[in-house]
Amino acid sequence: MAADTLLAQAHTLWETLARVPVSFAATAATAGGVAVVTDPDSGWCPPGWAGVIRLGDTALVAAPDEAAAALLRETLAATTAASATATLTAPTAAPHRRPARVLGPAALAYLAAEDFRPAAIPAGLALVELPTESPELRVLELESGQEDANEAGLWESTSPVFAVRAEGQVVAAAGYRRWPGDAAHIGILTAPAWRNRGLARATGSAASAHALTAGLLPQWRARVPASRRVATSLGYRELGEQLSLLPASPGLPQQGP
Repeated sequence: MAADTLLAQAHTLWETLARVPVSFAATAATAGGVAVVTDPDSGWCPPGWAGVIRLGDTALVAAPDEAAAALLRETLAATTAASATATLTAPTAAPHRRPARVLGPAALAYLAAEDFRPAAIPAGLALVELPTESPELRVLELESGQEDANEAGLWESTSPVFAVRAEGQVVAAAGYRRWPGDAAHIGILTAPAWRNRGLARATGSAASAHALTAGLLPQWRARVPASRRVATSLGYRELGEQLSLLPASPGLPQQGP
């Protein structure tokens, strides 16, 4: 699949998650390739936050209200899509422009069937399928910590969860949540003591293969370089990034000095 086709599929996914009409294609034709819309119910970010999705040379921003939209347009007035997230999170920004909180940015990568490079399970280990509600997965989440467990979101998987057991317990697992727009949002979790052994690649490969067989578009969202490298090794292409920010308001501390 050509990169342009994969990018078009990603456009459709995020346009579907918006609650107001948006178009990456139309925004690409504007100066800078950046547009801000007011979308209080956007599926791009938590309620009350602003969500930024950059795909290729286009960035769309969903603001929770008109006041936030006006401030974001002011902040991004002389910015291109490529530098939008850096501009919005710059520590040197004027105090009234600094967000109160930030999530991300995280890279967004997508997989075409012809690009897929499956990974084998490391020698001596076996892959098993578990239901989302398996107690073994809850143990893995506790061992991995709340932040990593929340990012993986295994309890929300709509697919089987593909897991590796070692020494009598699950040490790595991956699944996906089916999103609108026929996308499969991959989630992966590996126990801290078992990282850097190829388990994320093996379980992520299994979840990706399942999604492709189901005719879905696998999406891999990652902040840390190690996770991004795993995605690339499986054939995912990084096409953009996602950022969520909570606009500053009276009574909320702002980030930065």
